[in-house]
Amino acid sequence: MDRRTSIKWMMAVASAGALPSLDTSAQAASYGTDPDLVKRYRSGDLWPLTLSDEQRITAAALCGLIIPADAHSPSAAQLNVQLFIDEWISAPYPRHQKDREQIVVGLAWIEADASKRFKKSFAQLTPVQQRAVCDPVCLPDKIGKGSPELLKAAQFFSRYRDLTADGFYSTPEGMKDLGFTGNKPSAKFDGPPLAALKKAGLA
Repeated sequence: MDRRTSIKWMMAVASAGALPSLDTSAQAASYGTDPDLVKRYRSGDLWPLTLSDEQRITAAALCGLIIPADAHSPSAAQLNVQLFIDEWISAPYPRHQKDREQIVVGLAWIEADASKRFKKSFAQLTPVQQRAVCDPVCLPDKIGKGSPELLKAAQFFSRYRDLTADGFYSTPEGMKDLGFTGNKPSAKFDGPPLAALKKAGLA
């Protein structure tokens, strides 16, 4: 199974069991009014963004490694999923603030490890070198408790991978790649059959 197919399966499983409660009135009261859904907001309009230009370059490279381009769609980086992640971790909500700390620290770890191994920034590495940085931390369950730094990096990578998939499969290109058609009719509908209408006394 390739990486993209496995991510599709993970998204399907996650969506079935990780939906948040719809009752957010108590939480939302502290964050002001709801956004105007008619207005088109630009990135950074609702709250200051977190990532610096350098961090965003690292974030883009990591998005592109997690979901690379293929014959069906562009990479997550080409779809600017890193901007979605920056917006997400900049939001003033508890879960987002927790993610912010983990993502910022994790990106710093990625850069430090790339520099230590290859004397280059993560974005300057070849895909093979980038995988050499990420492969040791891509499976948190495989890392022993005796490696707290690696375990923390693995937890970051797991969360970043989830956010990358969330962002990618929320785009039109990602939905198409997933095979999601939305609320589109699969066939022309001309109304109920005449026999059914007659039985209901409507024809």
